[in-house]
Amino acid sequence: MGTSLEPTHSRLPALPRRHDPDHADCRNVASILARVGDKWSVFVIMMLSDGPKRFNELKRMINGISQRMLTLTLRGLERDGLVTRTIFPTIPPRVDYELTDLGRGLQAPVKALGEWAITHQDQIAAARSRFDERNGG
Repeated sequence: MGTSLEPTHSRLPALPRRHDPDHADCRNVASILARVGDKWSVFVIMMLSDGPKRFNELKRMINGISQRMLTLTLRGLERDGLVTRTIFPTIPPRVDYELTDLGRGLQAPVKALGEWAITHQDQIAAARSRFDERNGG
């Protein structure tokens, strides 16, 4: 007596799509997490946590960020309602960036994430080295 590996029922009905209003649309949440979890966004939010800053001030404070990347990051944060951009009518025009109320709500989680990374950077570096040694990297 053998066992057949052929399926006996190959025409199964598709399960109906379940719409559960208690669960957020994952794509929307993923796009928000991508913005606030981006390393440059985290740095910008941290630097703006103590008040408004000018573009060049932010650039000096965030080591390694290019002018283009800072521009794109600020624009994305502004689009998502986390940062405001205020232009003052001076010569030359002065532009300040500041966290909105929504952006200020991110201060505590971002600060906690940054502090965790600083506290554990040596452990992470050691784990990476061990991994690379084991895997020929």
